Amino acid sequence: MTHPATSPDPAAHQKIDTTVPHSARIWNYWLGGKDNYAVDEEAGDAYTAVFPGIVTIARSSRGFLRRNITYLVTEAGIRQFLDIGTGLPTADNTHEVAQRIAPEARIVYVDNDPMVLAHARALLYSTPEGATAYVDANVLDPDRILAAAADTLDFSRPIGLILSNILGHVADYDQARSIVSRLLDALPSGSYLSINDGSLGTDPDFEEAQEGYNKSGAIPYNLRTVDQITAFFDGLELVEPGVVSVPHWRPDPEAPAVAPVAEHGGLARKP
Repeated sequence: MTHPATSPDPAAHQKIDTTVPHSARIWNYWLGGKDNYAVDEEAGDAYTAVFPGIVTIARSSRGFLRRNITYLVTEAGIRQFLDIGTGLPTADNTHEVAQRIAPEARIVYVDNDPMVLAHARALLYSTPEGATAYVDANVLDPDRILAAAADTLDFSRPIGLILSNILGHVADYDQARSIVSRLLDALPSGSYLSINDGSLGTDPDFEEAQEGYNKSGAIPYNLRTVDQITAFFDGLELVEPGVVSVPHWRPDPEAPAVAPVAEHGGLARKP
């Protein structure tokens, strides 16, 4: 285990508001985890009552991340990862997938949620050859993220930038584009960008459920069109099959076929 860029705060639990549902805890609930509260289960159940398919989306999103990391390590030769919007630890976290294949891989996780911070030690176990670190920072502050990540990652070598289900929390689309550009500008040629987010215009029931969630008092999550998600990759070289519904991105050949879901993602190389 390496020293984190920001040490988990023992007082973080005291900052957790258990009266308002939170997306990371609800996502954990849908994935079958235990790091959630009654208010999160209620919000999660209300969501699934309108749109049961959200559980499939959550699990498909996790599978997409795992396959992205596997591709980056085995085919692209990436050994460094910057994972922003980490969420609560669950199965197949980025460092687990990467270090199973390449023990020397180095990973920096970024989140600013008190509950994620309280559980950050679960994300900091590393192989002796590699390293993991946790940065307490907001996606809205890319300069802080980059400065802190430089304590663990070598920015002269390619890095895999992971933005999984986080850009929807940036309400202004132009601001989200600007954040992605700022982060990419700091990465060298040969780096990769992985993005997946809920997609607008693909499932009316999903949009209805998301609208209800956004009125619950939780931090809103903004669905975006497939074209908007694709535009995050402008100027980059998309890996086949491009931006697609997440279960259809290089699916495991032995896995059962999954119908398209209302979440799209892709992976692209910085020239």
